[in-house]
Amino acid sequence: MREPDHKYIASLVILAQKNDSDAFAELYAMTYNKVFNYACYYLKDRFLAQDAVQEVYILALKNITKIKDTTLFIAWINQISFHVCYDICKKRNGNYGFIDEAIMETVSDDHIDVNPEQRFVQSEEARRLNEAIKNLPINEQQVITMKFHNNMKLDDIADAMDISKSTVKRYVTSGQETLHKLLKE
Repeated sequence: MREPDHKYIASLVILAQKNDSDAFAELYAMTYNKVFNYACYYLKDRFLAQDAVQEVYILALKNITKIKDTTLFIAWINQISFHVCYDICKKRNGNYGFIDEAIMETVSDDHIDVNPEQRFVQSEEARRLNEAIKNLPINEQQVITMKFHNNMKLDDIADAMDISKSTVKRYVTSGQETLHKLLKE
């Protein structure tokens, strides 16, 4: 993946701040794929991701004049993407948990030969895991979900969240340690 030219992006942001719609369109074209892919990973639903992308760029257009350091446009659009996806999850799930029904379906087994007691234990473990994940700090929730639920690589998580790979590793380690403690209790 090629590193974006921050000086060129900054010049486009300055033009967009002066109501140059062509400059904003170019910013959109340069960042759309990354924003859409992030939303897909986060939301696990292409249609919701499309809604999220639309909301991200509406907010970006409305607030572009608020950017002080125009070289930070990429980080700024990533932050907007995170907040929009976070809000969509909250509205959809009624909470900040990122574990959805798909995980619950994975751990349950309706086959007639399955021991009902074992099935209850599995569903109880899944419920406890979901509750424990909800108690993690939001960045750790996000990283744990992307890594283990979405099977994303550390580099992809770092790109999606616009943080370093070492920060992702730190969140994974800290999140796993916290989950281990919470689930041990």
